[in-house]
Amino acid sequence: MAMNLTKVDPLISTNFFLEVSTETVSNITSVDGLKMELDINEFAQRSTKGVLVQHKTLAKPKLAGELTIKRIQPNTISNDAIWKWFLKIRDTGMKAATRATDRRTGSIVGYDSSLTEVSRWNFTESWPSKIEAEGYDVSKNDPIHETITLQYESLVRVK
Repeated sequence: MAMNLTKVDPLISTNFFLEVSTETVSNITSVDGLKMELDINEFAQRSTKGVLVQHKTLAKPKLAGELTIKRIQPNTISNDAIWKWFLKIRDTGMKAATRATDRRTGSIVGYDSSLTEVSRWNFTESWPSKIEAEGYDVSKNDPIHETITLQYESLVRVK
């Protein structure tokens, strides 16, 4: 008889959404870049007998990074929050005085199969640096996707 070592069901990758400044962003199909890293400091020294000894130690956390978000392209950009945000930054820049409105907080929220929130990644001081549309192809019937790159200053998993 096989022993079941699984205590809880795994998260299913299709149960998630993106919120930016408490607004839910629709038609998200994938998110990449959910990673937290620590910088490593490597150094070497010689022992009293001349043997090379290498060491690794914690340098500092890597806080800043980027998220890559793929979604179904909206039919129009006139009412799309991400496009409005991107175009505002592209057209006017990010003034020092408007940091609080140009940069936004957000979350990637994951759910289990009963749609209970079980995972949350919070990011801060984010802004869109790139939007890339997938190529058009007459031989396909799939929805057109676009990829959005969000820069952030910190990312933390809170659940």
